Amino acid sequence: MPPYTIVYFPVQGRCEMMRMLLADQGQTWQEEVINLETWSQSPLKSSCLFGQLPKFQDGDLTLYQSNAILRHLGRTLGIYGKDQREASLLDMVNDGVEDLRMKYITLIYTNYDAGKDSYVKALPGHLKPFETLLSQNQGGKSFIVGDQISFADYNLLDLLLTHQVLAPSCLDAFPLLKAYVARLVARPKIKAFLASPDHVNRPINANGKK
Repeated sequence: MPPYTIVYFPVQGRCEMMRMLLADQGQTWQEEVINLETWSQSPLKSSCLFGQLPKFQDGDLTLYQSNAILRHLGRTLGIYGKDQREASLLDMVNDGVEDLRMKYITLIYTNYDAGKDSYVKALPGHLKPFETLLSQNQGGKSFIVGDQISFADYNLLDLLLTHQVLAPSCLDAFPLLKAYVARLVARPKIKAFLASPDHVNRPINANGKK
């Protein structure tokens, strides 16, 4: 039986980056898919530490909070930078990804119809820091930090792919980010994951907005 289990809704949401990470790192995992309609009244909800999913099992270790899970996988699989300096930079990047993800989630679930145009208009200002970070690392021809892939790369890649669905031309003004996405999605295991029926058939968000 695989050592990892992801307990989550049948959406990409806050788990697709960890699924992508596990796939690219050659890991296997189980999925326990939770029905959205019955979740609020289910015993599982009251048993979850913060009353929310994802829930992640690594053997006898149970974790909640998607970014804590990502960092755990980063440490466990050796993709948390080569030293403390890189690890600190990766924490910074991942927090920046979370900031933009929260803006995206707020748009999707609270203000999509009225707010999409202004969100897309403001998006370049939110993407520019990541272009800057890439430019400072080997001229943008490598990963977001250092010379090996990290947990933060998977999180950033997932966020950028999601935004390319929302606003297909959003990376046109950011050549390094655009090339970064192309480079990562060409990695054989990521390419296979993104083409898999499991990924393709999972909606990005629970309310169908994208």
